[in-house]
Amino acid sequence: MNTEVKKTIFVVDDLDTNLTLANEVLRAYYKVITVSTAAKMFSLLQRLVPDLILLDIVMPEMDGFEALHILKKNKKYADIPVIFLTVETNTSVEAEGFRLGVVDFIIKPFSDPVLLNRIKTHLDIDALIRNRTSQLQEKTEQLEQEKANIQSLQSAIIYGFADLLERRDDDTGGHVDRTAAYIKVLIAAMKQKNIYHNETEVLNIEQFVSSARLHDVGKIAISDLILNKPGKLTKEEYEIMKTHTVEGERILDKIASRTVDVDFLHNAKLFAGSHHERWDGKGYPRGLAGTGVPIQGRVMAIADVYDALVSERPYKKAFPTESAVQIIMDNAGTQFDPLIAGVFYEVEQKFEAILNTY
Repeated sequence: MNTEVKKTIFVVDDLDTNLTLANEVLRAYYKVITVSTAAKMFSLLQRLVPDLILLDIVMPEMDGFEALHILKKNKKYADIPVIFLTVETNTSVEAEGFRLGVVDFIIKPFSDPVLLNRIKTHLDIDALIRNRTSQLQEKTEQLEQEKANIQSLQSAIIYGFADLLERRDDDTGGHVDRTAAYIKVLIAAMKQKNIYHNETEVLNIEQFVSSARLHDVGKIAISDLILNKPGKLTKEEYEIMKTHTVEGERILDKIASRTVDVDFLHNAKLFAGSHHERWDGKGYPRGLAGTGVPIQGRVMAIADVYDALVSERPYKKAFPTESAVQIIMDNAGTQFDPLIAGVFYEVEQKFEAILNTY
């Protein structure tokens, strides 16, 4: 017993003889619904979506071209295969039909084998396309899930790694969390104000902020005696401390050579290597200046210094937030990018809220 559900065919023609003939030929194989105008077809479509439409071209009120144009504009109906029924055709008619999205033409009066074979062919093609599309969508969803799982694992490793580094530095508790939060606020405000649009428009903010958490990764190579010295560093010790920038680059380069997520690690490397550069070129490790300092370094410079100013250290008390803001603004154009400093000034209350949260 054949339990296969019959596919539904709409036949749209203003001549009853054509509707009757099509119904007689097709009803043994398909569920056939005949309508005499395009308007009636659209009314019926609100309740039932067919698998294929046979559509007459020459009809009163609304011809086949107009009806096809309306069908293809509606996402709900755009994928329904449409075959034009026509008494005669020419190159210009065919070109316009195919441009609008018709899949085939059948000349009236049609023969039974031609009508059946054309319909079967296009239903088979449509089924194949839908099946492949479904498979592709399923595969895409699987890949997206795998990507999400990898990103989740990556985030967990980053948080763990950053926490491990921070635990070595007794005086910077919460620094990684705060600077990441500052940068998220700063970049969002820059994007909103179109500050350095070419640099910020391509950023994935979540990935960008996450990679900022590794800006001090190079401190893993610095001795605890220097890292946790309860006082001001000597000149020699300070020179050693400065190497955490290039050490961070080296570590991240080594990791990058063993993975495929180069975008994330590229951002992290730029944060690590440039967050102590200055707008006036007097920073380290390379003495970069102006916009020659990567955007990662220019935003982290403000976030890093702000957090250092408002945090207590063994060798200094925490500055009031108002004083920290003033120091940064006084150094806009020398130590800091003046445009980014201007954005910071407008969102500094959000920085203070982050400080109070962490």
